[in-house]
Amino acid sequence: MSTDIEQLGGWRRTRECGTARLEHAGEAVTLMGWVNARRDHGGVIFIDLRDRSGLIQVVFNPSEAAEAHAKAGVLRLEYVVMVRGTIRPRPPATENTELDTGAVEVRGDELRILNTSDMLPFAIGDDAEISEQLRLRYRYLDLRRPSMWRRMALRHRVCAAVRSYLSGAGFIEVETPMLTRSTPEGARDYLVPSRVNPGTFYALPQSPQLFKQLLMVAGVDRYFQIVKCFRDEDLRADRQPEFTQIDLEMAFVDPPAVFEVVEGVLESVFLGVGGIEVPRPLPIMSYDEAMARYGTDRPDLRCSLEIRDLSPVFGQSEFRVFTDALSQGHRVRGIVAPGGGGVLSRRELDELVETAATAGAHGLVWVRIGEEAWQSPAAKFFSDAERTQLASELGLRPGDLLVILAEPRPLSDQVLGQLRLNLGRRLGLIADNEYRFLWVTDFPLLERDPEAGRYVAVHHPFTSPADADLGRLEQDPLAVRAKAYDVVLNGSEIGGGSIRIHRRDVQERVFRLLNIGPEEAQAKFGFLLEAFRFGAPPHGGIALGLDRIVMLLAGADSIREVIAFPKTQRAVCLLTEAPTTVDPAQLRELGIKTVGN
Repeated sequence: MSTDIEQLGGWRRTRECGTARLEHAGEAVTLMGWVNARRDHGGVIFIDLRDRSGLIQVVFNPSEAAEAHAKAGVLRLEYVVMVRGTIRPRPPATENTELDTGAVEVRGDELRILNTSDMLPFAIGDDAEISEQLRLRYRYLDLRRPSMWRRMALRHRVCAAVRSYLSGAGFIEVETPMLTRSTPEGARDYLVPSRVNPGTFYALPQSPQLFKQLLMVAGVDRYFQIVKCFRDEDLRADRQPEFTQIDLEMAFVDPPAVFEVVEGVLESVFLGVGGIEVPRPLPIMSYDEAMARYGTDRPDLRCSLEIRDLSPVFGQSEFRVFTDALSQGHRVRGIVAPGGGGVLSRRELDELVETAATAGAHGLVWVRIGEEAWQSPAAKFFSDAERTQLASELGLRPGDLLVILAEPRPLSDQVLGQLRLNLGRRLGLIADNEYRFLWVTDFPLLERDPEAGRYVAVHHPFTSPADADLGRLEQDPLAVRAKAYDVVLNGSEIGGGSIRIHRRDVQERVFRLLNIGPEEAQAKFGFLLEAFRFGAPPHGGIALGLDRIVMLLAGADSIREVIAFPKTQRAVCLLTEAPTTVDPAQLRELGIKTVGN
């Protein structure tokens, strides 16, 4: 029989495939979807019909519906069909407990073939091993797979929960421009040439930062937006050139007021969508404390290991590595891994040393705590007094492992932060099903860029200095704290924000520290400075990373898994082959010439 493509012909779907249950037996249904599997059992043809809700088995019996059975004989995988029939219980002992619809089937009375399909480049199933390159090339097929559909549906539910909560909390959603001007946000802009104004360019927004501040000046008071942002930066698993953030801003607030709202958003998402408790209020930790204890400003609190300062113990050490570091003003710091000395092999200990060296350290000392003696390449340099003091202060017990590093900061933070998580994973201390939230606050306002020879903003130029530090802004800039905060989950920063500068004089002082002179400030930010002249209220907010949040909820390893049409790590869309060259006529119209590298 030939495969004739048919039309809907007035048929309407009455039920989604994955929703039929035993209590629906006897219901006449019209189903539409894709052929997920086809089986011919002695003349009776079975197909598994799939739509976004799931699968259901449809049975075509020649003695019950000869014409439908004949059409079913030509079906192939991924044909698009519609079926009319009746839901009925499956015969005893044929139920499929792995399917939600496994207790029922549909007797196929009528069948129409809406479209055929060529052989697919990969199987539509979660158990198929498919390269990411192939998946991205045929993303529309990849999205048919149940796991990918669940992730897209999860993303939708997260967005719906956010909108529902913020709308109920008095926020209104306002769209800000996609075509704006280039401003320094810490990464390169994507530029868009203007045909109407030759020689000029728009920039795609890295964030709606300035517009949401202007909305506060406008009296909007509580704004939010689920918004696309663009940054031309080096990519990794949790970055894309275009990404989505949950952006919000409030007038007349301090950090605790922002925290309360954001924690409500997180609870609506993680508890309401994912069934994950959010312990409100979230714990708060200063930036300095996070760096000292965990070596990072986004600590994974699932890992109980902490960095300890061992400098007082080694003030009179015979080990030159330690005393030389201390004489140069550095610190000797270490991590205790309870039971690690009895678990990790010598090869694994050597791998820790290699990990530290790869991160830039000149050396790492490891010590196995034994019943009678300590085992370590540096054991001979430890005095009895040092061993006693270390054992007392660190609570060392036989079988424990101690790793020690003597390097300048921030290198020692970076290395020990990596080692802490490395040891945590090796010792099984990091649970995948645990969620630990944290606010990190009191970031430095500025840091020194050694290459540029000037100060740069740690967050962005519009972050307010701490009130207590405002008086020393020019005298001791690196000691000034910011009214900035990040919300961290399991070692990932899922949001960052601050109380903003709302006074023109303070904003101009910060610009001067950033080497942005009056003329440049007026050229780039004149509209903002002018707005501050007309009654700008105190305001602050945050941007939460929607992609990262959905990635963590889905248990995925990359945000590419929760974005419908992502780019590769080279910022390429394998599906559309973007970016591409354009017709020279388009470039001439824009007044643009391309040059070789």
